[in-house]
Amino acid sequence: MAALLSPETPAFAVPEANLVPVSDHLGKMMAIPASRMFLINKSLKVFQEKQPGVPIFDASQGDGGASLPGVPEALLDRAFELQKQHGTAYDMPFGTEAYRKAVAESYWKLAPDTGWGTANVIGTQGGRDGLQKAYGAMMALGHGRQGDVVVVSRVPWISYNWGPYGIGANVMWAPGRAEEGWAYSEDGIRACVAEAAKHGRKVAGLVITSPDNPTGQTLTLERQIALARAALEAGVAFVLFDWMYHAVGDGEPYDVNALLRAFKPELRKRLMVLDGITKSLGGSNIRNCHLLADAEVVKTIVAQASHTVIPSFFSLAVAMAAYEQGFQAASAPIAGPCRASRAWLRDFLKAQGLTHIIGQGYYAFIHVAAGLKAKGWADSEPLGQHFAENHGVAVVPGAFFSPYGGEWIRFSYATPVERTQGAAQRLLEALKGLEA
Repeated sequence: MAALLSPETPAFAVPEANLVPVSDHLGKMMAIPASRMFLINKSLKVFQEKQPGVPIFDASQGDGGASLPGVPEALLDRAFELQKQHGTAYDMPFGTEAYRKAVAESYWKLAPDTGWGTANVIGTQGGRDGLQKAYGAMMALGHGRQGDVVVVSRVPWISYNWGPYGIGANVMWAPGRAEEGWAYSEDGIRACVAEAAKHGRKVAGLVITSPDNPTGQTLTLERQIALARAALEAGVAFVLFDWMYHAVGDGEPYDVNALLRAFKPELRKRLMVLDGITKSLGGSNIRNCHLLADAEVVKTIVAQASHTVIPSFFSLAVAMAAYEQGFQAASAPIAGPCRASRAWLRDFLKAQGLTHIIGQGYYAFIHVAAGLKAKGWADSEPLGQHFAENHGVAVVPGAFFSPYGGEWIRFSYATPVERTQGAAQRLLEALKGLEA
């Protein structure tokens, strides 16, 4: 054992060989912009002031807790009872053993032959917390380097661009074509690995989101498995499946056992799954999600989480209450209206001849290039404020997600069908107004 330095001598907390290397990259990084997603619907107030009493429509956010009933009161009451029984002392960084058991056995019904169970579950304080923990594990346990790459779709959710970047990963948009919903391909994934190598980097992770935000693009489980296998074979360290919206689709939720069985145990170690109650239970402000990952990956995340973010028990309790009731029944107040709105909107967009993507989840992605050209606008960024202030309907410009979404807008149908109908009619009026 090395001799201790005098207490009067400055000392590093870790051995010299383990010090973080000096780098000036922080001073060279782009400033991470604040998300404008939360501001678009504020412009509706301008319309209300100009036309008091005229209905407004918020089709910008996928927030079931605002546009749909949210978590039922009975579940909140049950969660509060669990909180009172549990007390208010510290929990473990993964949550509690009871929560792990509920996720593994009641929600996913993890099968023994997969080798996954409660030790593969970590509770997180919402989806962003889960993603940040996943990105950190990808880099630390993948190739062990900062500056490597996380691959996302060509038109990704805004926070996919900046979450990895903020903790030292570089984000790469995968090849994709608008007419195919910017879906991944095996060749495109391999091209990302090759492109990263040209820059002296490796791919720490690939994020597969289905149903997708912002486009609604939805992949079969079989297709996701094929893409993941191609990524792992190409040298991608981890594949993360973000399934936050899968429980509000028209079909059955994805079967995680089928996913795990499709990979040999050594490849299974390189898979992660993110899910939670944010979307499917309308629990946006409850902040409960979970990660499934290899037990050794979970141990690393838990050790680091013990120094950072530990999920609140009440958030865990709401999820446990829903899993206790049966998640299909618990999520029906959210899933039912979404399905009805999706069916109506799919027919409406087709009837109007609007080029669009509408798979599952909460969103339709709508092409608005003709209106932009008529106004002389370079992309859809001005549309969010213009539509809200002048037509009383809030949507999200596709340009917010990436330049490749510049001719598109995201329209949320996470509302009762009559609200979706009103919002869509108002949107149609607004689009015609652009070309008038």
